[in-house]
Amino acid sequence: MGRGEPSVLIDATAVPADRGGVGRYVDSLVAALDEGGAPITVVCQPRDFRLFDRLAPHSRVVPAVQSTATRTARLIWEQTTLPSLARRLGVDVVHSPHYTMPLAGPSASVVTLHDATFFTDAVLHSSVKARFFRGWTRTALQRATLCVVPSKATASELARVARPRRQPEIIEHGVDVERFHPPTPDEVRAARAAIGLERMPYVAFLGALEPRKNVPALIRGFVKAVENRPDPPALVLAGQPGWDTQVENALAAAPLRLRVIRAGYLPFDSLAGFLGGAELVAYPSLGEGFGLPVLEAMACGACVLTTRRLSLPEVGGDAVAYCGVGPGDVAVALGELLDDPARRASLASAAQRRAKEFSWATSADKHREAYAKAWHLHQREQ
Repeated sequence: MGRGEPSVLIDATAVPADRGGVGRYVDSLVAALDEGGAPITVVCQPRDFRLFDRLAPHSRVVPAVQSTATRTARLIWEQTTLPSLARRLGVDVVHSPHYTMPLAGPSASVVTLHDATFFTDAVLHSSVKARFFRGWTRTALQRATLCVVPSKATASELARVARPRRQPEIIEHGVDVERFHPPTPDEVRAARAAIGLERMPYVAFLGALEPRKNVPALIRGFVKAVENRPDPPALVLAGQPGWDTQVENALAAAPLRLRVIRAGYLPFDSLAGFLGGAELVAYPSLGEGFGLPVLEAMACGACVLTTRRLSLPEVGGDAVAYCGVGPGDVAVALGELLDDPARRASLASAAQRRAKEFSWATSADKHREAYAKAWHLHQREQ
């Protein structure tokens, strides 16, 4: 962009230590902005200073000097210290990439809202979390200079349930092709070693084991699809545990002869081998703001099965298979794909091609346009 581009402070203190979807969004966006020459400063938790210093070698990285390790401490820091830091650094725009934002300060404000399911499917979240994020989503939509969302579906849902004062900017995520790519045989072997499977075929799931991801229906659907097969594949669930007991109940009901593996959190360097080495990746989510795990599996050359809920068709297009959200729907779709290697191969090839349409460089360029728009709006509103 030309001379006069606003300087931006990105608040990365809300990023959790385990790099889930929000963490991957912030890390990848920061790296792409830095590579593109955007004038950014990143403020982060001290534990992440070296990471962001490596991801953004041409940018200023500032560790938060106060404790931001707990949600309460971080929110207090956000409302008190962050505006002072923005003023001291003389930045034009503060980008808050995870719902919350400073309510006062000298800079234009940009807030990323990742999905609307806290309104539309509140029962899929803990009640405390749903109330917290509903409140901050409403606040951001009314108080921020500009909001960013990752999909048309999220923008549409927020317009329906929260009535924003200004239409959010729709900026799709990208995919980190260094981490998510068709794996080599060595990467597949390493991933198999990490999950404890040598040669047995498997169906993969990657994501938090929480109600919104519909994992209990996946487990029950998997059982129906494979229980009568002479050589059934395994089901491997990779991700952090959720907040309820539905997954445990579904696992307890699965026949002992079937292998369902809870692999837990897998290191980043094993994800390409895990996703690309599966017979197929199943992600029967009840609703996503974008669907980054689907895109990442596609980039790994996986055959992906997902649902048509909210944003997922925007990501998958015609390059993935779709099913309903009930166990019976999942069972039928899984069975059909497991019986049809040619279709799995065709979908895997199509998925890999479609994934190339999503890039963090493009996403970063659109964020820079949003920062410029927010800065001009802020100046006009003063």
